[in-house]
Amino acid sequence: MKKALFFVLVFSGFLGSCIKKHNRETEKTSGKINTISVIIDDQLWNGEVGDSIRNKFASPVIGLPQEEPLFTINQYPVKLLEGFMTNSRNIIVIKKEAENKFEIVKNEYASPQNVIHISGKTTASILEQIETNAPMIITQMRQTEIEENQRIIDTSRITTKKIKRKFKIDLHIPKGYNYVLERRKFIWLKKEITSGNTSILIYQIPLYRLNGSRNVLNSIIKTRDSIGNLYIHGTSRNTQMVTEDSYAPYLFHININGKEAYETKGTWELKNDFMSGPFINYSILDRVNRRVIVLEGFCYDPSKEKRDLMFELEAIIKSIEFTTKENKKQR
Repeated sequence: MKKALFFVLVFSGFLGSCIKKHNRETEKTSGKINTISVIIDDQLWNGEVGDSIRNKFASPVIGLPQEEPLFTINQYPVKLLEGFMTNSRNIIVIKKEAENKFEIVKNEYASPQNVIHISGKTTASILEQIETNAPMIITQMRQTEIEENQRIIDTSRITTKKIKRKFKIDLHIPKGYNYVLERRKFIWLKKEITSGNTSILIYQIPLYRLNGSRNVLNSIIKTRDSIGNLYIHGTSRNTQMVTEDSYAPYLFHININGKEAYETKGTWELKNDFMSGPFINYSILDRVNRRVIVLEGFCYDPSKEKRDLMFELEAIIKSIEFTTKENKKQR
């Protein structure tokens, strides 16, 4: 009888642990976009280790007119590791322990989630691990946030038949955006927000305009300024949108869904007017159709933070899908 009772208790404990594990795997993460929970004791946080975390993960976002952090960081003591903190999408756990260790665990407490474990015998060893691994951590966290933003967008999207018909591509665009201008090879969508607006531009140019250019950045700027001159103006005469020339835009050579592309970040302004803001431009080389698909997002939201507005625009643009018909051509 006692032996039977023992096995019942053991089995119950095993079953309970399995249920707990299952719940962890099915738990969904929560929290604002671009936020990191840093689990670290106050002594480390208020010293060199905390400084390093802030320098790496709260560095200014490039291309914004005002300084805003790459991630919003919330710090919590190690003793609060369990509880609601485990539902954060991005967690960095830093401890002083007997061995040096770096590990990234996906979906450890909930999903989708990145949990970064960093431990070291000394402050110097912890700092070295942060320095070495920060770029990889940032890349992974940003990708998770892009996918989360796209998931949110997918819950309520507008119809994109016009975009499919005109450009043979599709985008996942949230409700709130309206078609405000259409031309043969140009579409402008805009969403009004409380204190301004966000916009998406879609157009195409011949492939040789970029493919044979010796100065890609200069070609992209000339192209977007010509588009601004044609289609985007203020209420007064001679107030077309141009690339602000006070600061040179940033250019990155990247890949989007298997296609070579150029990412350009900078600020725009209305010529002879007071309006300005950030933009992000993706020029995607579609060699099969000998064209460049240009997708640009920009916003106007004076005196407000713009990081998350621009991040949503980036998530929308990176949702691009080329149509099945075009994919067959590529094969």
